[in-house]
Amino acid sequence: MAEEEVTGGVEEATIGQEAPQQQFVMQRIYLKDLSFESPDSPAIFQKEWKPSMSVDLRNQSNSVDADNFEVILTVTITAKLDDETAFLVEVQQAGIFYIRGLEGEELRRVLSIVCPNMLFPYARETIDSIAVKGTFPAVMLAQVNFEALYQQALQQAQQRAEAGAAGDSPAEEAAGQA
Repeated sequence: MAEEEVTGGVEEATIGQEAPQQQFVMQRIYLKDLSFESPDSPAIFQKEWKPSMSVDLRNQSNSVDADNFEVILTVTITAKLDDETAFLVEVQQAGIFYIRGLEGEELRRVLSIVCPNMLFPYARETIDSIAVKGTFPAVMLAQVNFEALYQQALQQAQQRAEAGAAGDSPAEEAAGQA
């Protein structure tokens, strides 16, 4: 019986070494930065509310230590009436995520898709709330497909790399030497 326990322990250790366990835990979500501007108030309140809205999304991640990463989702909303800015809101919604057992492309995908998907509802609620506190109508942002944005960024990076490689043509090198 003692032999079975030893053998079982060795097998478990071997299996554990072959396949490192992947772990993903959201440790904290927090508001890192918030800015609200209404540069043309109070005059803007006297105009009919038919704004044009622009939405800008940025995502960045930083390693806190070996297994912890800070992901910051920056959402900027600019509402304009004609050429006048009604309001501008910028939110940096951040989170700390424990990620173990992922490397390379898998890690980049989690940091660029999964984490922003978790942060976005908090940023959306903050933007809506701050716009209402500025006495503007609620801003109801649609859900964002971060996977499509990630794929688009990869394609753009590949195109830039190809354009850079094509830029090393002999004609350009000759022009640079002249």
